[in-house]
Amino acid sequence: MINWNGVFPALTTKFHADGSLDFDTFFKNVDAQLEAGVDGIILGGTLGEASVLRTEEKQELTRRAIAYVAGRVPVVMNIAEGATQEAILRAREAEEMGADGLMLLPPMRYYSDHRETVAFFKAVAESTSLPIMIYNNPVDYKRSITLEMFDELIVHENIQAVKESTRDLTNVTRMLNRYGDRIKILCGVDTLALESLFMGAHGWVAGLVCAFPKESMAMFKLAKAGRAQEALEIYRWFMPLLELDIHPKLVQYIKLAEQMEGIGTEHVRAPRLPLIGEEREAVIATIKKGIETRPQLSDFKEEAYAV
Repeated sequence: MINWNGVFPALTTKFHADGSLDFDTFFKNVDAQLEAGVDGIILGGTLGEASVLRTEEKQELTRRAIAYVAGRVPVVMNIAEGATQEAILRAREAEEMGADGLMLLPPMRYYSDHRETVAFFKAVAESTSLPIMIYNNPVDYKRSITLEMFDELIVHENIQAVKESTRDLTNVTRMLNRYGDRIKILCGVDTLALESLFMGAHGWVAGLVCAFPKESMAMFKLAKAGRAQEALEIYRWFMPLLELDIHPKLVQYIKLAEQMEGIGTEHVRAPRLPLIGEEREAVIATIKKGIETRPQLSDFKEEAYAV
C-alpha cells in the first residue's frame, strides 16, 4: 500500500564514465534521500533517462533498488511505453520484482484520443494489483488527462494518484473539489511545488530533491504544518535551483547539482551530452550560489515542521 502523501524523488540513474550503470553512486544518493526522510522513490522517469536504458537495465535497476531500500519506503516504477501490451508487460514485471507502485504515462509517440487514452490506462490497471499514479503532463507529452477521463478511471481502485504537471495550478482545486482524497495529487513541477501544497496537494514528485533532499523535505514539512512564512523562506532561496527542473536539459542540470553536492555524477547517456562552455559555467554559478547561501535548517526547529 502507498498513501501517496509526501515527497517522492524522481531519481536520476547513475552511470560510470564508460556508460555502464553506477550502483555505488546510485545507492549513495538513495542513502541521502532516506536520511532526509523522503516518502518514496521513483525509478525510470525522465530524470532517470529511461528512454536510453535497455529493458534488462531497467529490470536490474528495479531489482537492486528494491533490495537495497528493503521496505523502508515504497519503490515506484515508471512506465512509459508506446504499445499497450508492452505497458502491461512492464507492469506485471514490476509487480513480480516486488515494486510497490507504478507511475504510468499515456501512450508514447502516438497521440491517443480520449477513448484510446482511457482504454490504455484501464488495460494496465486491470493487469496488476499495484497502485498507480497517472502522470498528467500535456506540456511535454501532448495529451491532457482530463477530469472526464478520471471520471471513467476511478472505477479502478488501484488508480489512486496523479502526478500533476499541467502547469495549471487551478487544476489542484478542480480535482480536490471533484474527487476529495479519492485521487491523491502530487505536484510534478518543482517551480509550482509550494503553491500546489498551499492549494492542498498531497505530495510532490520532486526533481531538485535529488541534489538537495534536506531542504526539499524541510520546505514540504513546513508547508504541511501550516508554517507558510518559513516554507516561503526556503522556497525563495530554492527557486533559482528549482528552475533547473523546467529546462529541456534538466537531466544534465540536476546531475551537475548532484555532483557538486557530492551525491552523484554528471555522466549522462547519448544523445544527451555533458554540459560545456558558457552554459555549463552558468549552471555551475547558479548551483554554487545556492550552496553558498543555503538556509540553515537548524533555524527551523524540528518540532515546527513535524508532520
